[in-house]
Amino acid sequence: MSTVKHVTDSTFKEEVLASDKPVLVDFWADWCGPCKQMAPVLDKLADEYGDKIAIVKLNTDQNPETPRAYNVMSLPTMNVYKDGEVVKQLIGAKPKRVLEKELADFL
Repeated sequence: MSTVKHVTDSTFKEEVLASDKPVLVDFWADWCGPCKQMAPVLDKLADEYGDKIAIVKLNTDQNPETPRAYNVMSLPTMNVYKDGEVVKQLIGAKPKRVLEKELADFL
């Protein structure tokens, strides 16, 4: 079972910005093919590293305010938030090993 949580515009502040550990937010949409490719990769990362980094998903079609606030222009975009700030941004689908390398500082 996946430990990836879904957040919304209304829960973003509490679930992401106020988190005591880093949070990777996957900005995605149902129509986005590369976003669908990333889902199993993010599930695996959440299962393996969930004690160090939270991984959450935000549907940009259903929650337009947060992506607008963080200038998310392409999908999938994955932002890492730490202490309420964006500390890393990854754009586009990536293999698991590339994500692990990119996220090494947080894992």
